[in-house]
Parts: sequence; structure tokens; C-alpha cells
Amino acid sequence: MFQQIYGWIQNITVYLIVTAAVLYAVPGKDYGKYIKFFSGLILILLLASPVLSLTGMKGTFEDIYRSSEYELQKQEIENAEEIYRNSGLEDYISGMENEKASDSQDETDGNYRTGQINVGEIEIGDE
Repeated sequence: MFQQIYGWIQNITVYLIVTAAVLYAVPGKDYGKYIKFFSGLILILLLASPVLSLTGMKGTFEDIYRSSEYELQKQEIENAEEIYRNSGLEDYISGMENEKASDSQDETDGNYRTGQINVGEIEIGDE
């Protein structure tokens, strides 16, 4: 029990020291209020974590966070898929595959194809 309290106080102390160092290192005072705001939110979470652990609600909040994170990632993947389908890359890639297939057929005939130009057999010298 005392080990947990000691660890909790140690975490808060380290966090406050790091926050003070960051506030000191940031040039200007424009960003100071934002850093103080977000560091205050994190400090609230650090202070509330033992209470949440004792009541058993810590796992509930973690589950809620993970499910919302999963939904966000799922939505990003769906958006990327839609962008891919609307971009026409699928048609371009299938066209490139068809072109490669026709290139390999041309190579078996002895004609080599580069881009859109067919090159026949080239002889160098007098034979």
C-alpha cells in the first residue's frame, strides 16, 4: 500500500519537474499558457488515477478510450480507401499490369518494347 502511494507521489514529482523544465525552455510567453493548460489536464489525470483504480473505473475509462481510438482508426482507413478508389489509381495500376504482360509477350517474339515504341532487331556492323 505504501509502495503504491510512494510510486504515485514519485510520478507526480517527476512530472512537475519535467513540466517546469519545459516551461522554462520554451522561448516567449505565447506558448506558456497552452503548455500550462495541457500539463494541468495531465496532472488532473495523474492525481485521479489512484482514485479510479480503487473504484475500478480505470479499466472502464481505458476501454472507452481504446474503443474511440479504434473507431477513429477505422474511419481513417475507410477514408483512405475511398480516396484511393476515387483517384483512379486502380485503373492506372491495372493498365500498367496489362502493359507489362504485353511487354513480356513482345519479348518472346524478339521485339522489345519501351514505353509506346516498338523496337525491332538491330544489327550493328557488316555481316
